[in-house]
Amino acid sequence: MNKLTWNSFTKKIHIKASIELLYQAWATKEGICAWFLKDAVYERETKEIGHNTFIEKGDLYTWKWHNWDGTETGKIIKANGVDFIQFSFAGETIVTVSLEQREDAVLVSLNQSNIPVDEKSKLEIFYGCSNGWTFWLANLKAFLEHGILLNETEINLRGFNLAGYEFVNM
Repeated sequence: MNKLTWNSFTKKIHIKASIELLYQAWATKEGICAWFLKDAVYERETKEIGHNTFIEKGDLYTWKWHNWDGTETGKIIKANGVDFIQFSFAGETIVTVSLEQREDAVLVSLNQSNIPVDEKSKLEIFYGCSNGWTFWLANLKAFLEHGILLNETEINLRGFNLAGYEFVNM
C-alpha cells in the first residue's frame, strides 16, 4: 500500500516473544481467548476442534467478546502453521496476520482489506476496526511481554450507547 485508502489499513507492532508463541496466540482457541476473546469456537468439517489445535484453511469460527453481545462468524482462508493467517471478518473483509522475526522481537503485521467504501463501512469497519485492532495488538503485546490484560472484563460497558467508540479498552 503506497497511500492511505478507505478500502484497507495496516497495523504493525513489535512484540518480544517467539514466533511460535505468537502464532499459537492467533491460531488456537486457548491462545486467542487468552488476550482477545471471551470465547471462540472453531469447526472443521462440522466438528469442533480442540482448544490447542491449530486452525486450518477452511475452518469456520464463531467469536464472542467481553462487553459485546454480538458474535462474529467467518472462515479461515489461509493458515500455514508457522507465521501467516488470513480470515474473513466483518462481512466480506479479509484480515491477514503475518509474523516476521526482527532481531529480538517479532514484527506483527495486520492488514484488513476488501472494506466497502460506503459511509457506513467507513465508520464501522475502517474507523471501528482500525481503532479496535490498534488496541488489541497493544493488548497482545502487554499480555505476552508483561502478563497483563488491558481489556475490560469486570465492568459492564454495555449500558453506554457509544461504548465501542469511546472506551479505549473495550
